[in-house]
Amino acid sequence: MSEASGQALALRGIRKTYNLGLPTAVEVLRGVDLAIAPGEVVALVAPSGAGKSTLLHIAGLLDTPDEGQVQLNGTDMTRLGDRQRTLARRDLVGFVYQFHHLLPEFTALENIVLPQLAHGTPRKAAEDRARDLMDRVGVGPRALHRPAQLSGGEQQRVAFCRALANAPRLLLADEPTGNLDPDTSDRVFEALMVLVRSTGLAALIATHNLGLASRMDRVLRLDAGRVVPA
Repeated sequence: MSEASGQALALRGIRKTYNLGLPTAVEVLRGVDLAIAPGEVVALVAPSGAGKSTLLHIAGLLDTPDEGQVQLNGTDMTRLGDRQRTLARRDLVGFVYQFHHLLPEFTALENIVLPQLAHGTPRKAAEDRARDLMDRVGVGPRALHRPAQLSGGEQQRVAFCRALANAPRLLLADEPTGNLDPDTSDRVFEALMVLVRSTGLAALIATHNLGLASRMDRVLRLDAGRVVPA
C-alpha cells in the first residue's frame, strides 16, 4: 500500500515552470511537498503571484506538473489520461473560487442539483442533498432564488454547497472570501467550516486573510516555490 494511502491529498516534489515568452523561464513551484489528511483543514498563504493558484490547479488535476507526483485518496493521478483525470476530478475534488461562478439562469437549488445529475444521482436524492447542504449553512430559505437575487455572502455559501454536492474527498478553495467585506467574510468562513467539519473531508484553502488562516488546523506558506510551515 502507498505511504500516502491514508492521505486525502499528497504532493511529492511538484515542480512547474512557465516560459511566458520571457528570455528566461519562471519556475513557479520548486519541489513542493504537501500532505493533508481526511478531516484536516489547511490554510495556504502567500503573496499574489507566488503560485497558489497553480498549486491548487495541480492538486485538483486541472493542470499537470513538470515533475513530481499527485496522489488523491492514496492513488497516483500523475500519469492518468485526460478522461481518467476528468473522472477523478469529478468524483474526488470540489472547487470554490473567489467569484461564485453560479449559473445565473438556474435557482440556487438547481445549481447544487445539476452536478449531482451529471454524476448520475436521481433527481429526488439530488434535491434532498442540496436542501440539506443549504440548510447547514443557513441559505435553505433562498433555495428558489436565482444568483442575482442573493447577496454576495449567500452566493458564496451556495457555491460551497455546489462544491460539496457530489461528496468529494478534497475541497480546494482559492480566496473563497476574498471579494467580501470583513463581517460577511467571517460569516461565510464559518459556514464553510460547518460544511467541512460535518462532512469530514480534507480542505486546502488559499487565503490572504491571516485571521481566517489562524482558525484552521494548520497554516502553510508558499515561499520561493516551496511550501513551508507559516
